[in-house]
Amino acid sequence: MEPIALLHSLVRNIPDFPQPGIQFKDITPILADPVGFRASIDLFVGQCRTAGVQKIVGIDARGFIFGAAAAYVLGVGFIPVRKQGKLPFKRRSHSYTLEYGSNVIEMHEDAVAPGERVALIDDLLATGGTAGAAAKLVEELGGKVVQAIFLIELVDLKGSANLPGVPVTSFLKF
Repeated sequence: MEPIALLHSLVRNIPDFPQPGIQFKDITPILADPVGFRASIDLFVGQCRTAGVQKIVGIDARGFIFGAAAAYVLGVGFIPVRKQGKLPFKRRSHSYTLEYGSNVIEMHEDAVAPGERVALIDDLLATGGTAGAAAKLVEELGGKVVQAIFLIELVDLKGSANLPGVPVTSFLKF
């Protein structure tokens, strides 16, 4: 089966999670399937190679899975962007809104060097609030976000609008 079709078939829809009205796209079946997981990592790696990425930012928490694996394959650094209060060193913070609330994410202030080419990786692009906040953190530290890559995009929510000037790639669109 073609990789995109395989991944699409493995996404499980969970209605009313984490609250009523939200249709949660569950990627755990992809992670559990060795062929599906490898296919997803191969797609992320391919996008990062074409962008000449020097570091990968994985967005809390599922972006850690895909981002860390892609960074390993590429031999580049991995940067976790976490929810507020989870990082132990000096950090930068940025608040954002999402489809069902608001939050704050943080990054260590020494995570990105000026001029470094960075890819953002996460499992899902919805409103783009989290990814937009992560991009702002990278830019505040002098890095250049050269690619934002998502396994899934909820197209009707127009999340790429929160990433102006950043090439956005999503493998599965719902």
